[in-house]
Amino acid sequence: MHGGGLRRYPESVMRSTSDFHGRWALVTGASAGIGTALARELASRGAKLILTARRRDRLEALAAELTAKGAEVRTIAADLNDRSAPQQIYDATEGAGLPVDILIDNAGLGQYGAFCGSPIEQELGQVRINCDAVVLMARLFVPRMVERGRGWVLITASTASFQPVPYLTTYAATKAFDRFFALGLAAEVARFGVKVTALCPGPTESEFFDVAGAGAFKGRVQSAEDVARIGLDSLVRGRRTVVPNASGSFTAFLVRFLPVGLITHFVERGARPKTPRV
Repeated sequence: MHGGGLRRYPESVMRSTSDFHGRWALVTGASAGIGTALARELASRGAKLILTARRRDRLEALAAELTAKGAEVRTIAADLNDRSAPQQIYDATEGAGLPVDILIDNAGLGQYGAFCGSPIEQELGQVRINCDAVVLMARLFVPRMVERGRGWVLITASTASFQPVPYLTTYAATKAFDRFFALGLAAEVARFGVKVTALCPGPTESEFFDVAGAGAFKGRVQSAEDVARIGLDSLVRGRRTVVPNASGSFTAFLVRFLPVGLITHFVERGARPKTPRV
């Protein structure tokens, strides 16, 4: 799927990719990992970029890097854990006359550990960022795409969206929400020329495992650059779900045929946090 050789795309795909050229792309969670890789990939395809995340210093460093390569870049420091942030981002873009044709809803939060012992704000923060903010961003920007008769929306879900995941209980549930939300929205807006894709990466080179404390799930990781490239290729093709690696695709296929109770039983045993010996 992502070998080192040159890949040939159908002419229709090349035309779709070139449609990004000169259009404004808004990337949430752009300060690290997949978000940074998506920003770089979009810049390489000629898009103009609006980068948003909590960490202003990282946004400005990425903006300087991409600007030096010829991209037009703007930054908005905003925390999507704050329910007012989507409107703030909208007001600084569409509200200021910048038509956002490409929405990359990538910001996400995870937390590994037993639900009963985790801070409730960390659990609710996952719902706010992974669910509420995704809905709010789409509700603000997608109607403008529908009016213009064009648009692309990429929502970062996860291979965790295909089954419950003990000790990533809230995270997996929010990512299932993201995937189903993307699929439903895609069906609604396709006739208006708007494409929506749920990107479902597995373990990826990023800060996620360190921030979430989820090293038990890390295993073999895929590069963020591969995930970004495959995700955007799928978006321009109009694919509604993409799992960017073979092992993740196999897992997503396999779980259709296994009882959920069996899956969660073995995941719980393998991922159960180790308790220190006295």
